[in-house]
Amino acid sequence: MAEADQRLPSPHGEALGLTVVKQGGGRATVSVPYNPELVGDPDSGVIHGGVLTTMLDNASGMSIRSAEELDGDTAIATLDLRIDYMRSATPFTAIIAEAECYKRTKNVAFVRGVAYQTDKDDPVATSVATFMLGTPNQPRLT
Repeated sequence: MAEADQRLPSPHGEALGLTVVKQGGGRATVSVPYNPELVGDPDSGVIHGGVLTTMLDNASGMSIRSAEELDGDTAIATLDLRIDYMRSATPFTAIIAEAECYKRTKNVAFVRGVAYQTDKDDPVATSVATFMLGTPNQPRLT
């Protein structure tokens, strides 16, 4: 599994401050530091749920891409993403999202994930997702 401390290559990931922690072997871990600009409730300081959704979606796609047998040019699209919010994130604390691709067919991948802060057994949110594995990515010629 690759150890990393780098930003995601997407502008959305950059804007949120997502960092790749680990990726490989059908698994991926990303983190985001606490940032007041990502707060959804100014009175409590709790990070917006959309940040958790983005983290879990990105980690899930990265877990699929991390499988050695998957061609790096293969398109991956989220078909379904279910998030169960378990509790509010604690303000001023980083959030970690881990995902595992536990089943792949020729055209569909199945992933489960968890977002937590200090204890994986006390999740902020969990996810299950399916992704379509498509044709090789090609730039559109217009």
